Formats: sequence, C-alpha cells, structure tokens
Amino acid sequence: MTSRATPDDTRKRLLDQGVAMMLAGGYHGTGLAEVLKAAKVPKGSFYHYFASKEEFGAQAVEHYLAPFLRRLGEALAAPGRNGLEALSAYFEDLARELEANDFKGGCLLGNLMGEIGDSSPAAREALGKAVARYRDLLAAGLARGQVEGVIRADRDARGMADILFDGWQGAMLRMKVARAAAPLRAFIEETLRGYCGAGSPTEPGA
Repeated sequence: MTSRATPDDTRKRLLDQGVAMMLAGGYHGTGLAEVLKAAKVPKGSFYHYFASKEEFGAQAVEHYLAPFLRRLGEALAAPGRNGLEALSAYFEDLARELEANDFKGGCLLGNLMGEIGDSSPAAREALGKAVARYRDLLAAGLARGQVEGVIRADRDARGMADILFDGWQGAMLRMKVARAAAPLRAFIEETLRGYCGAGSPTEPGA
C-alpha cells in the first residue's frame, strides 16, 4: 500500500523540477507544462500551489538557496576550523561540485538576476532577500575570522561578504566560458584568502 503525496510533497517536487529547469534553460525557457510533466503533477494543478509563474520563480529562489545556507552553516560550525578555513572548505566543495557537473548551471541567483532581476518585482524582492541572507552568513564567518586573527580587521565584514558574493558570481560566469575550474580556484586563492585573509596589504590611500 503506497502513501499518497501530501501537498507539501507535491509543491517540493514542482520546485525541485523548476530549479533544475531554470538552471538549465533560464526563467523564460522554463515552461510550466514541462515542469508539471517532469514532476508528474496533473495539468491544471499548478495554481493550487502557486498564484503565478512569477510567484513560482520567487519561491524557486528561496527553495534553491536553502541547501546552500545549510551547507555554509554546517561548514562554519564544523569543529577544528577557523573562519577562513571554514569558508575556504565551503567554496572548495562548491568548486568540486561544479567541476563534477561539467561546469553547467552555475548559480540560479546570478542567472535570474541577469535575466529577470529588473523586470519582475516579485523576483527582484526574492533575489534581494536571498542575497542578503547569504551575505549575512558569509559576514558572520568573516567576523568570526577577524576575532580569530585570520581575516583582515581593517575592512568591514559585511563589505567583504559583498565582495565574496559578487566575486563568486563573476568566477562562475568565467567558469562557463572557460569550461574550467581555474576562475573558481583563483577566486578562492586571490579573493577569499588573498584579499580577505589577515596580512592582506592595505590599498594605497585606504
């Protein structure tokens, strides 16, 4: 006897498929009919779970971000690592995952910011909140590293977290073009360890 799927199960399947398809083909390239078919949800049922495709996209952003926040939180909580080591381990893990996936997909946040960030109010709000939550967790790791003496103390942790987020997005774009992990490794070595690490030279005039 099989148990029937709950509404939450069905909603999760739709979001799982939506995230995968948006990573592969973008927001505009993702059709609701294809999402429903892949999730094995009857046609016409979509609007039982989401008011519109725009709301679906906004919810997909939150759904996509949740495991990254969990992984980053786990990396920061792992014993035996200081803040810099924890952040390095987190980004190195992401780099290995992207390499294993043949450098496809990238980051849904960055992809959607470029595609619909200026045309969909709901998506723009969801993306802004997602970036802020991610930035704040990065900043917490950097602030801890400052206390531990492994992250430079002459820069604000939140400002450095913004640099890390923006730099990682840029590295993933370069990764797609190069079809190589080199931009990701350069980000980890030069931006995270080099710029944010303790002992980084202060810029002239700073």
